[in-house]
Amino acid sequence: MVLDKQTSLPDAAIEPLVLEEQGDRPPFVHIPVLAREVIEGLAVQPQGLYLDATVGGGGHAGLILAVAGVQLIGLDQDQQAIAAAQVRLAEFGDRVELHHANFAEFDPGTQQFDGILADLGVSSAQFDIGDRGFSFRHTAPLDMRMNQQQALTAAEIINTWDEVDLANLFYTYGEERLSRRIARRIVERRPFQTTTDLADAIFHSVPRSYRYGRIHPATRVFQALRIAVNAELTVLETLLKVAPTWLKPGGRLAIISFHSLEDRLVKHAFRASPELRVLTKKPIQPTEQEVDANSRARSAKLRVGERKEQDEG
Repeated sequence: MVLDKQTSLPDAAIEPLVLEEQGDRPPFVHIPVLAREVIEGLAVQPQGLYLDATVGGGGHAGLILAVAGVQLIGLDQDQQAIAAAQVRLAEFGDRVELHHANFAEFDPGTQQFDGILADLGVSSAQFDIGDRGFSFRHTAPLDMRMNQQQALTAAEIINTWDEVDLANLFYTYGEERLSRRIARRIVERRPFQTTTDLADAIFHSVPRSYRYGRIHPATRVFQALRIAVNAELTVLETLLKVAPTWLKPGGRLAIISFHSLEDRLVKHAFRASPELRVLTKKPIQPTEQEVDANSRARSAKLRVGERKEQDEG
């Protein structure tokens, strides 16, 4: 379905946000995925009130705020993301309000929104800042916390959960078919302290023919760990229940997911919601040009729903 009320964005509006290095940290880089499609999907209206439930570095939020008179509330559980968004969105002054919070815990009170956006992906910055532990491209502690104030880390899961629970985690959240074999090797060789040590153990636990496939054999395990550490699917389920009720009649809910577990939840919740009319029978995906410019956009899927008018059944 082609979304109505298309909005034209200047090319400069979707340039990546790059903040300078701080100490030994690399710069914070944020490239908003499906930028034009998000603005078109939300049908952003002048003077409207919007919620960016995963504000990140403020890329999508900046595009929404570029529409005249828009007010925006931005949430993120990552303090580094909030700091980056404060810099990126400073030009909009009191039209933007940022909160260090998980969107499942947010209470809008009596406010209702013209649009709500949730970009569920891990940002480029989170992958690229090595000490966060999201990627095995860097030697880093097994952390993976979006909110670094919480207690649970990937290290605790890897080093204390029993073999059966680890195997179930890798299979359920990582869709890893060799989950039991990998869990057995991890339990035999733990404790693990770093991302690269864990990735190496996983690499050598699988058959040689499996080691050199399309993705590194540790990729799905790292996805499963990140989901578990941050309770990502539980939090998403909560958002999908409450977000439609936060919309004004005619308001739009846009959600970008990056793997099949998330997209399946979004698809079924949209279809089952009595408040929403589904506007995207199939998810909107990036163009070849966007993927060429930003390879991390490749797996992004955007779904959009609209709050029904009060007299609709």
